[in-house]
This record gives sequence, structure tokens and C-alpha cells, in this order.
Amino acid sequence: MNSLIIPPALKKGDKVAIVALASKLHLNDIQPAINIMQEQWGLEVIIGESVNSAYFNFAGTDELRLADFQKQLDNQSIKAIFSARGGYGSSRIIDSVDFTEFKKNPKWLIGFSDITAVHCHVQAMGFQSLHAPMPKTFMRDYYSVQTLENFLFGKTLAYKIPSKTINKLGRGEGQVVGGNLCLLAHLIGSISDLDTDGKILFIEDVSEYLYNIDRMMIQLKRAGKLKNLAGLIVGDFSDVKENDEPFGKTFYEIIAEHTAEYNYPICYDFPVGHEAINWAIPCGRFASLNIDNEEVKLDFGVIA
Repeated sequence: MNSLIIPPALKKGDKVAIVALASKLHLNDIQPAINIMQEQWGLEVIIGESVNSAYFNFAGTDELRLADFQKQLDNQSIKAIFSARGGYGSSRIIDSVDFTEFKKNPKWLIGFSDITAVHCHVQAMGFQSLHAPMPKTFMRDYYSVQTLENFLFGKTLAYKIPSKTINKLGRGEGQVVGGNLCLLAHLIGSISDLDTDGKILFIEDVSEYLYNIDRMMIQLKRAGKLKNLAGLIVGDFSDVKENDEPFGKTFYEIIAEHTAEYNYPICYDFPVGHEAINWAIPCGRFASLNIDNEEVKLDFGVIA
């Protein structure tokens, strides 16, 4: 299956927007990222009203965050929209967003974690988006931000990491889709539900109990999300928690158990997720995944 529609590449002088779709933050938290976009990338950065707004844990009320996102989607001069951070809140507003103008003039939507809800939603409409560092996380790893810059400005990357003995060897090709495991399970049955058939799925998560990782993998499996994959990429599972009574399996063993009957290639510890190193992945882009005893290669330069 061919890749989804790719929004136009950025060029120096383009105008981009930063909005806060989920949890609150302060403008100071993202000022270093703004400086990078302006001074190194040559972009004009528009700061949305939701940045620096607050309503309990959220970056403003649902209505404010929705209006801010809608304003930037409808503005044809805005070529990309960054979510300032994740947290929680995107799925509360996604069904109320009007994507009419976005479909006429697609633009890059960038973020990870809670922003998985946005990625899955626009993929269902046939468009690519970027699972990548957000302004609040820009300063954690220079190369990760470079990967985001490369994809935004139209370059294509091929990632290589050393292979691990727990990997399942093989080769697969397909659209790369996925994101935060909690959100992927949360979206099942909604209009943002992710189609995984024939796709290379990537998953990651943070601060989840082992039993809940098991429960979410079962949810994906029961919904048919693991059955027909072209490959599985397991990113970082950070700050995994244990109950007082041990669950009895590591998260590696949990994922291996629920995919044991399938023959597609699987790699573990790919640098995507909530750790400092978080490489950009264009969701909906066709790629090849090759896993052998020496290395794992995820190549976005292949032709669908």
C-alpha cells in the first residue's frame, strides 16, 4: 500500500505555529526551541493562545485549545503546527476539529505521547504527520531534533541500530504507524482507530504498570491490531512500574508473549518514546524494516 499524502516540505522563511493541545506549560519552557526554529531553521514562529494558558492540568479549557488549534489549521500561511508538549487532553477535542481547510492545504502536525491521538486521526483521513520531539523536549537530544528538521525540510532518513538477541529476525515493508501504546488502545473503536493491517507498527509508553502493559497488549490483540502486521518496532518503555505483588514478567516478555504466534520481524529498544533520544518518525510513510543478527535498519527511502 502506498504512503499517505505528504504535506509540503518547509523552507526558510515559512511560518509555523506552536499550540498546546494537552497539558499546560509556560512559554519559558519552550523558548530554547523557539530560538532553534527561528535562528537555525530560519522559520517565523507563531505562539498560540493555549501556550501559557491554564485550566487545572490542561493548557486552557477544551474550547480554548480547540479554537487555538482550529485557527492554525485554517490559516493557509501556517506550514506546520507543533504541539508544545504532551500530557493529556488531545482526545478530548479531536472530534470537534474541522479539518476541511487542512485537507485542502495539508501541513505538518508534530508531537508524540498524547499527540498520538492526532496522528491516528489524520492518518485515518489519508495524511502523514510527524511523531517527533516537541518544543518542550527539544533540548534533550540534538540528533533527535535534527531528524525532525530533516523530515520537515524534505529529506529522507534511514535509521540503523545494533540488533539485540531478543529481536525476531526478518524483513517487512509497509506504512509505519503507531505511537503511545496507551493512546493506541484508548482509540480502538473510535473514528481515530488505527488501521494496522500490512503496516509496520511502533509502540512506546511511560510510567505504566506491567499489568497494564499486558492489558493494553491484550486489547490490541483482541482488536486484531497485532495479527497482520508487516513488522513491530518496540520503542522505549520508560519508568515501568511494578505492583507490591510482582507481575512475573518484564515488559519485553509481555510483548513477546502476545506476539509469539506471529511471524513478522520485531525489534526492541528502538530510540522512540519518552527518553532523551527520540527519533522522528513520519507516520504513514512507507518504509522497510530489516532485522538481522547484526543490525536493525528502518529505511524511509524505499519506493512503495
